[in-house]
Amino acid sequence: MQSDTASRTRLTRVVWIALAAVALLLTVTFSLAVGSRPLSPGEVWQALLTGSDPAAAQVIRDMRLPRTLVGVMVGAGLGLAGVVLQGITRNPIAEPGILGIGQGAAVAVLLAIAFGGVHTLAGYVWFAFVGAGLASVAVYAIAMHGRGGATPVKLALAGAALGALLASVTAAVLTTRSATLDQFRFWQIGSLVDRNLEIAAQVWPFLLVGVVLSLSVARGLDALALGEDMARGLGQNIAAIRVTGGLGATVLTGAGVAAAGPIAFVGLAVPHIARALVGTAHRWVMAMSLLLGPVVLLGSDVIGRMLFRPAEIPAGVMTALIGVPVLVFLVRRKGVAA
Repeated sequence: MQSDTASRTRLTRVVWIALAAVALLLTVTFSLAVGSRPLSPGEVWQALLTGSDPAAAQVIRDMRLPRTLVGVMVGAGLGLAGVVLQGITRNPIAEPGILGIGQGAAVAVLLAIAFGGVHTLAGYVWFAFVGAGLASVAVYAIAMHGRGGATPVKLALAGAALGALLASVTAAVLTTRSATLDQFRFWQIGSLVDRNLEIAAQVWPFLLVGVVLSLSVARGLDALALGEDMARGLGQNIAAIRVTGGLGATVLTGAGVAAAGPIAFVGLAVPHIARALVGTAHRWVMAMSLLLGPVVLLGSDVIGRMLFRPAEIPAGVMTALIGVPVLVFLVRRKGVAA
């Protein structure tokens, strides 16, 4: 009986993974097709594979393909980062923005623009990584002090406090350096517009490292979900799980923020959607989040392009419109988990 139940559960999970992969393929196709010059799916794939229509091929290969590729990478990274952060903090509303990691990357980019003379998206990458890394270290260091070490509640409070501090720094810099405002606002809003293959080439190695680190703690997160005492009883090194997972999430967040700006709520909403479909086993949730993250981000980007043509609503705005109802639902249903 147990064997039959396990087999049905595995089959259900495989089916959902396959459906998510199909959804990702469809979303990528729509991302390549939708724009100022709409193309049919057939024209999209013909332009990619044969280039028989030079004008369509130039639009697809030079403009929409890099944008879509960056969207896939950023969505996958933020979705996986959300799973890891929720797992290591045991907090269902944990995500890079709430824990201050995204804000740290944003402040680093702002300082690079205001004081470092950096004016290109490709130049933001390294500063975003440094900012995300320093913010994550600061949050963990603050939470470590006091009785009990870095508990889930203390991590969340430390992240909220650091995020508020960094938001104040952002406001102070923008107030005193108004010339920086327009350039930073373009990046801060979170968008896939004008992203190119150079940015994708800079970001993907870091995303790969972050994915590997995150996947390596999947079993440890399963044990940690049972409680710290139970995890220790199962032979898990809790500190190693949190450090490795936190490093992986930081790298993923830094890469995503560097490439597309601080995209909100993907890291919050996607893990919960994934758990609703495949259960709580982290290896399945991670696999599903790697597929659903790009679906949510690219889907939001496509909708933003279609609503008020020829103008576009940035992807960061659309993901917030999706994520806020999810956050409200979680608070009303479960409260804030400790």
